[in-house]
Amino acid sequence: MARPFLLFASAVLLLCACHSLPDSPSPAASQKDSVQVTKLPAEYATHKFDPAAPPANMPPLHPGEAAVCDADFIARSAVRGQPRRTDATHATLTITNVMMTLQLQTAVWVPIDAPQTIVDHEEGHHEIAEYYYRTADKVAERIAAGYIGKRVDVSGDDLDAASSQKLLEIATEITNEYTKEINSNSTQLLYDDITDHSRNGVVAKDAVEHAIKNAAVEAAPAAN
Repeated sequence: MARPFLLFASAVLLLCACHSLPDSPSPAASQKDSVQVTKLPAEYATHKFDPAAPPANMPPLHPGEAAVCDADFIARSAVRGQPRRTDATHATLTITNVMMTLQLQTAVWVPIDAPQTIVDHEEGHHEIAEYYYRTADKVAERIAAGYIGKRVDVSGDDLDAASSQKLLEIATEITNEYTKEINSNSTQLLYDDITDHSRNGVVAKDAVEHAIKNAAVEAAPAAN
């Protein structure tokens, strides 16, 4: 039996560079170069464990659970902007570049004596995560493009520091928006419901296909 799949998303913010504050802005970066998304290959690992002595690095099992699939959708975001000083303590910051690096890390843990039904069930969770990751770069590009040209006001005695802080906040916002959109929880929960956590004999592959096609409607209440 697998526990309901949960999304674990990490946001690691890179250094957010800001140009010095001139009296007039330099030309904005071209649209072609303003958004850069790097999607790293998905990583997948399988582990077998002794239920009587599970390893310390394994996610804890909830009561009644026999196996677990753990997936991390990771996004690292960086933002560049062009400030335009309006006076000694105020500037308008225009977003010129967004860079994102994406990755999916999935690990499956099954008992050493697990029947094939449990192994197949956990593999189904992995397949669902991989399905969402296929278009992760398109999701990130769309989100990032929405920030290009966006203008925000900054103020403070140190406008360079204030601009860098604002860029850091925007990078966090972008990462959070991506994390929200890439969330596969509704599909994972529907998959568990269809299969009764591998106990009702439904073929995992068929359940995966059904969950992916119907999660938006059938799993809506469970996702809230």
